[in-house]
Amino acid sequence: MFSVHTVAGQVFVFVLGLVLLLVTAGAVALVVQGRRDSMAEARAHTLSVAETFAYAPGTAAALDSKNPTAILQPRAEEVRKRAQVEYVVVAGQQGIRYTHPNPALIGGHLTGPYKEALAGHAYTWTFTGGGGSSVNSVVPVPRANGSIAGLVSVGITVESVNAVADRSIPLAAGAALAALAITTAGATLLSRRLRRQTHGLGTAEMTRMYEHHDAVLHAVREGVLIVESDRRLTLANDEARRLLDLPPDAEGRPVAELGLDPDTAELLVSGRTVTDEVLRVGNRLLAVNLRPTDTHGGPPGTVVTLRDTTELRAVTGQAEFATERLLLLYEAGARIGTTLDVTRTAQELADVAIPGFADAATVDLADPVLRGDEPVTPDGATLEMRRTAIAAVRPDHPLYPVGHVVGFVPGRTRAMRVHNDDADLKADFKKLGWRNWDHGVVERIKEQGFHSIVSVPLHARGVILGMANFWRSGDSEPFDDDDVSFAEELVARGAVGVDNARRYTREHTMAVTLQRSLLPRSLPEQNALDVAHRYLPAHEGVGGDWFDVIPLSGARVALVVGDVVGHGLHAAATMGRLRTSVHNFSSLDPTPDELLGHLDELVARIDRDEAGDGNVEIAGATCLYAVYDAVSGNCAVARAGHPGPVLVLPDGTVEFPEVPTGLPLGIGGMPFEAAEFHVPEGSRLVLYTDGLVERRGRDIDTGLDLLRDALSGRDRTPEETCDDVLDAMLHDQPMDDVALLVARTRVLDPDQVAQWAVATDPAAVAGVRKNVSEWLTDRGLEEEAFATELILSELVTNAVRYGTAPIEVRLLYDRNLICEVSDSSSTSPHLRYAATTDEGGRGLFLVAQFAERWGTRYTETGKVIWSEQTVAEHEEDTATAGEPEGNTS
Repeated sequence: MFSVHTVAGQVFVFVLGLVLLLVTAGAVALVVQGRRDSMAEARAHTLSVAETFAYAPGTAAALDSKNPTAILQPRAEEVRKRAQVEYVVVAGQQGIRYTHPNPALIGGHLTGPYKEALAGHAYTWTFTGGGGSSVNSVVPVPRANGSIAGLVSVGITVESVNAVADRSIPLAAGAALAALAITTAGATLLSRRLRRQTHGLGTAEMTRMYEHHDAVLHAVREGVLIVESDRRLTLANDEARRLLDLPPDAEGRPVAELGLDPDTAELLVSGRTVTDEVLRVGNRLLAVNLRPTDTHGGPPGTVVTLRDTTELRAVTGQAEFATERLLLLYEAGARIGTTLDVTRTAQELADVAIPGFADAATVDLADPVLRGDEPVTPDGATLEMRRTAIAAVRPDHPLYPVGHVVGFVPGRTRAMRVHNDDADLKADFKKLGWRNWDHGVVERIKEQGFHSIVSVPLHARGVILGMANFWRSGDSEPFDDDDVSFAEELVARGAVGVDNARRYTREHTMAVTLQRSLLPRSLPEQNALDVAHRYLPAHEGVGGDWFDVIPLSGARVALVVGDVVGHGLHAAATMGRLRTSVHNFSSLDPTPDELLGHLDELVARIDRDEAGDGNVEIAGATCLYAVYDAVSGNCAVARAGHPGPVLVLPDGTVEFPEVPTGLPLGIGGMPFEAAEFHVPEGSRLVLYTDGLVERRGRDIDTGLDLLRDALSGRDRTPEETCDDVLDAMLHDQPMDDVALLVARTRVLDPDQVAQWAVATDPAAVAGVRKNVSEWLTDRGLEEEAFATELILSELVTNAVRYGTAPIEVRLLYDRNLICEVSDSSSTSPHLRYAATTDEGGRGLFLVAQFAERWGTRYTETGKVIWSEQTVAEHEEDTATAGEPEGNTS
């Protein structure tokens, strides 16, 4: 009630504040006036006492006597006491005091403007002395002859004056409090009454309620009535008056006297709760709603709302029809183009039209569109289209099946409608531009009652991709102009989806072609590993997965598996660059961790170059590089953010060798580490990309467990292993590229390897040549002895002259004859052309002439210079192995 946010509280605060202000002002005025009157009384009193004393008989004579003080001091003290003043002082003409309440001050001079009184005029003033503010009156004492005998000064302090006035303050305060109490009680009663009447609302709420009330009465386009419990109309707004044709004085009258029809009057006073009950009033259809008014504490009665639905009823059918079409277009937007497959998109377009729009729908596309190409529209000739999708209410429809070629003359880009019940339906097909329609199909179409057709070309970017045809049969209404417009809108959305799928098919085909062209077409010949591989592109775009098998020197083979970040042409092109770089780096024969370090720098440089060109794509990648040595049976592996290898032992046991995980390529900052482990002969090394074990909704650990199960068990060839792994791991087309590499290991027979230690003496070369000759003769390689001795002589001589001990010679007889000379020096020899007068410098030149390949690789203790020679017997075996039996040419 006392809240200032309500009208009652504001009135209470205002009244109380006004009373407080008036009472306070009255009390202050009373006190001030009392003190003012007291001061005037003090002036008059002191002046009266001074005049009485000055004009008293004997005062002038006493002043002229020899001892005025003795005569006047007792008189002055007696007057002071009786008159209740502070002091009565009598002074001579020179202002010397003859009397004073304090005898010590007698004989002193008066203070103040007493000289004016010597002129014969009484004077009163207020001054501040030691006792505070005082009122003082000075009166001259005249002689009989009119001269001035002296002065009489009478004073009283202001405090004494106020003490007199303050006696009236309690009375004034009591009167003010009484007035305040009476006024507060009245204001409280007024506020309570006002609060009940305003329901505790504030001024802003009351203003807003009035505005809303005014809007309801005049602006709302819905009729509002309030009927009290005694069936009298309390309120009717302008719209209600118009809808019910009420008289001007309707408010306050019983509803039964308003001239309404009985049904309407009965409904208004029924007191029921009604929702959108249709009531006919004259030529109008009104939707009536009734609700009780006392639900939330209001007075008993009924509030009625009226809404004119006459025109709404007329357009309801059209609105429902338009809503259905909008929903169908919304459904088409959600269902058409869910995949980037041309055939699937065409089928989605046909399905969305059945049965909401047509009884049957077909989609015919040009053959180039199905391949991802853009069709070339012939001038005036028939564009061959193939039935790609069909949907119908009846499964036994007579329309051409999927795959049938339907000719079309592309002479229009707008929809065309045909409604025909006569026998010339085939002529109508030709009018639509269709060809290749035989008589039997036309007859079956007529037998099933197809009577209305809308044919809409699918065109995108100015090119006709195909045709969409909608059919109605039986009791269905023929297509009208609105249906034709809707069909064009529906087909336009479908055409966008088909064109997107076509362009994606083209780009996907190009990317797959590029990807496969960048992958190994065939594996190189080598005897260290029996290798099988698989590559599966992603379902929606190729990625950058790759694999490689690279023969190295010394009967060693490098296995590479990598994955470039991203999908599409950029990833495929980056993959090609990385694969070429791996080949180039491997020709230098570095260790796996060193090769990944070089590759990491390359990827980082690619990223910087592309970022400088404004290309936001990143060429990051993962890679695993493994080198298998067929002589020792050891495998050295390093990986950069890539899944580790899997080792399947000959007995079927599956192991996951521990290989340190490096950061992906392109990040930099940390060196790579390599791990080396022994691989028993007949084991299988399995390398793969993450698309094999990772997929949406499946943890990578689960994928690795599935891979373990697929690899364990019986011994299988690498080809069988690839098939079994893919069957177990991939039940549908992968969402990411998958590269799989399976290699069965072999080890060179000890009889194919020879190794000798060489002393650091040029004379030791002869012993090496002898040992090599004997070893070659034992294996039937006498024809290779001369070249081999020459090569080893030069290599050993270089090692003795320029290398450091220990020096070793190793011969390997695999597919080729491999000679290796190792020493502890890291200095690599260089091939050069010696001048005619040079005594040396021709050794490596001779090695290069007699060897198929040669090179240098570095080890932890030094270097190895190697050469490979093609064995004549091996060449002959290779040449005859490819000839068919009985070939004598």
